[in-house]
Amino acid sequence: MAGRYAGLFGIQLRMSTLAAMQYRVDFLVRGLIAMLWSAITLIPLLVVYGARKEVAGWSLNEALVVVAWFTLLRAVLEGAVSPSLTAVVEHVRKGTLDFVLLKPADAQFLVSTAKFEPWRLIDVAGALVIFSYAFAKIGHWPSPAQVVTGLVFLALAVLILYSIWILVVSAAFWVIKVDNLSYLFGSLFDVGRWPIDVLRGVWRGTLTMVFTFVFPVALMTTYPALALLGRLDGKTALLALAGGGVFAVVARWVWQRALAMYTSASS
Repeated sequence: MAGRYAGLFGIQLRMSTLAAMQYRVDFLVRGLIAMLWSAITLIPLLVVYGARKEVAGWSLNEALVVVAWFTLLRAVLEGAVSPSLTAVVEHVRKGTLDFVLLKPADAQFLVSTAKFEPWRLIDVAGALVIFSYAFAKIGHWPSPAQVVTGLVFLALAVLILYSIWILVVSAAFWVIKVDNLSYLFGSLFDVGRWPIDVLRGVWRGTLTMVFTFVFPVALMTTYPALALLGRLDGKTALLALAGGGVFAVVARWVWQRALAMYTSASS
């Protein structure tokens, strides 16, 4: 079964790559725009750290590790998650999701791998450059154990990101438009470019709780950065992994409930 779905994933990825490469100039332009946005992401951070050496216990180079995680996850979101799942909304509006449901494979898998934007690999390359620069400036590189923990948290972050997006898309089965929800999702995700500890003011405790447990952007960027920096304790890591599992289970349950309420064009 796993081999079958791996083969399906490979086919979907290959078709998306071939479709993207048909318009090579557009492919290159989109790649250049991605590089520009990666550079723009650094500007607020450089402005803040231009006036002080440390913010909430984070140095500039340590904060750059968070930005690198944010850039990497943005590549996953806009290169793999969002392109596929946003098409589901149109299918639901038009009642054409039947074409997916009638195929002999899991519907959630098919809609989640329907389309990829391969030019987003530019963001992945940008994230690796930021990682390299940050740790070169810090003066030491992560240990093998820290790298393994970081990769585990990368998988966790992708799982959470995907689960939240599934929840957003599932709302299309109950409401007419989910555009505002997707814009809200994008705005909240932008918080991830900052370490969660920089939140200040009277609402700090509430905001920290929201961005850790409700919309866990801290689990997506700050915690993986702490893992690479060797500053994440075991108890917090286990709680984070458990939280990611809960998100995945809830997202799957909501998706199945949404499909049960779907009315096709032929109904």
